[in-house]
Amino acid sequence: TVVAFTSWDWIDANPWAELPGLPWTIVTAGAVILGYKLNGKGLAIFAAITMIYISVFGQWKPSMETLSFVLIAAPISFFLGLVFGIWSYKSKRVEEALNPILNVMQTMPHYSYIVVIMVMFGIGDHSGAIATIIFATPPMVRLTLLGLRKVSPEVVQAGKMSGCNEFQLLFKVLIPTARRDILIGVNQVIMQCLAMAVIASFIGAKGLGWNLLLALNQLRIGLALEAGVCISLIAVLLDKMSLAWAHKQTDYFANLTFFQRHKYGLFFVGAVLVGLIFASVGSFYFKEGFNYLYEVPHNKGISGEPFWNAGVDWIWDTFFFQLKVFNTWLIVDVLQPMRAAYLRMPVVATFVLVMGTGYIIGGIRSALVVGGFTLFIALSPWWDRALVTAYMATFGVIVSGIIGVISGSLAAQNTTSTKIVLGICDTLQTFPSFVYLIPVMMLFGVTDTSVLIAVIIYATIPATRYTIEGLRSVPSALHDAASMSGVTRLQRLFQIEFPLAFPHIMLGINQTVVFALFMVIIGAFIGTEDLGQYIMKALSDLKGGGKALILGLCVAFIGLAVDNLIRTWADKRKKLLGLEEY
Repeated sequence: TVVAFTSWDWIDANPWAELPGLPWTIVTAGAVILGYKLNGKGLAIFAAITMIYISVFGQWKPSMETLSFVLIAAPISFFLGLVFGIWSYKSKRVEEALNPILNVMQTMPHYSYIVVIMVMFGIGDHSGAIATIIFATPPMVRLTLLGLRKVSPEVVQAGKMSGCNEFQLLFKVLIPTARRDILIGVNQVIMQCLAMAVIASFIGAKGLGWNLLLALNQLRIGLALEAGVCISLIAVLLDKMSLAWAHKQTDYFANLTFFQRHKYGLFFVGAVLVGLIFASVGSFYFKEGFNYLYEVPHNKGISGEPFWNAGVDWIWDTFFFQLKVFNTWLIVDVLQPMRAAYLRMPVVATFVLVMGTGYIIGGIRSALVVGGFTLFIALSPWWDRALVTAYMATFGVIVSGIIGVISGSLAAQNTTSTKIVLGICDTLQTFPSFVYLIPVMMLFGVTDTSVLIAVIIYATIPATRYTIEGLRSVPSALHDAASMSGVTRLQRLFQIEFPLAFPHIMLGINQTVVFALFMVIIGAFIGTEDLGQYIMKALSDLKGGGKALILGLCVAFIGLAVDNLIRTWADKRKKLLGLEEY
């Protein structure tokens, strides 16, 4: 890990200085113990299944490379985010200065980060690590600031009245009170690190992302699915563990014995000793040169590639005609006319449309903001590519929005369906976005259809989640009043719940736009003609850092223009409905 993050070759040149990795049995035992401590049997069993699956399928080494990558990058991002979040809380000027920077950073595509870092630091694990740290820091800044802002003035006053100085007030009052939001920030940092660790394989970062990239380049879908499943399992496990940590109540150890206070640590020490003994015994028992109790080599593990390849062949043999008809219809009758319509849009007409919409929604200020974003894109050499990006994102957002609002509305009707659908959304949202390309490539090959279906799947998540949250947030008193008035269930949904939840739903559409833009750019890997393709080309250009940055800003400004319009409208609508004070 030190070599990966610093390119320090001394450790490689002196093998005696390299610490051996822990046997898979010990890591598995540690994950099980940690899962049980955080959230009981369910999480412990899932941790065991994840680790055993990774080991048995021969993916242990790349998985540990990816995991070590995350476990080193995440604390650095956490520290930087915590520092900038506290600084923003202390200084309004710093917050105002950081806000636009964070907005741009959170809407910039992954590829733009890695190209700029590659130009500055070269190719290798260290470049991927730097890009990962930078990419994962903004959510930590925002959630730290959010948590500190939520601390009630009474708590702050109580701390001051107790004689706390500024340092004590911060670390003994504010941060402990904001603990939950800060730990949710840690969860977001871990997820962002894992997502970027996969993308960083484009500039030489080792691990599961590298294996996935090689498999997709060779169109070995079965092998790519193996790596993708491992990445997804690790993502879900880390997500569940970090969220369990965030929601776990503080343990108190008064009047407990030494064993009761430290039982999980003692269990892990015991697991380490037992694992080392088994690994030592295994070195004598296995005569093939591989110790299966230490690590299952890739070429000795179970491979699901033949099974997945057979499944892909069966799908193609069985549904080839239907898939071809759907693909041809979508491209010829829907996508190409829509693309042509976008490319025919004159620059002046686009300005009038965008700025006019901004003026109607938010007045002159909003019109100038979205006009400035559009002007930047128009003055760049990639106006037509930006329109292609916009057309693909628009199609994805329309379909995702329809699916998300309908599924969210159905799920919000009772508590059980709400929990099930939100659980599915949580799981899907933990998957690194790159993974979504694998199943669609199985079905539609390297086409725009594959990219857009991946966009739809990925972008439906926020639309569904925000619809559920918006409808569930309608006060129960209004439900009772509607029932007493004799309205039907459909009347209550369309005349009461939807109007009140609509501002919240629109914020979900806003997130859907951001998700769609991210996925469209990632889809450039399988051959689109949008801004993402030019960012990909910049990867092979030693002087492509500036180009990648400008292209990334073009993508970010598309997202920020939509964000400005939707947020301004949603805020005004909430005030009109009395959901917020003027």
